[in-house]
Amino acid sequence: MSSRDTRSGKLAPLWRALVEVGFIIFLFYSNLLMGEFTRSNGQGKSLVFAVKDIFTISNFGIAIFSGLVGYVVFEYLRKRI
Repeated sequence: MSSRDTRSGKLAPLWRALVEVGFIIFLFYSNLLMGEFTRSNGQGKSLVFAVKDIFTISNFGIAIFSGLVGYVVFEYLRKRI
């Protein structure tokens, strides 16, 4: 076995966690974008306006928190089933 195989074995849970949290964050922002774009799709409103409106520090904090909670819940369910 090469040292690369053992290194990837130790990092596999970390990579899986990062991918799962990242996917939850992606779903959070895509949901915000759909809601904001349809709500603000008036005269003079654009996709750029909606994107600027959703990428805030508070939304990022909520996304990180939601991603971590979602990861913990899915890990718990994965181990229970």
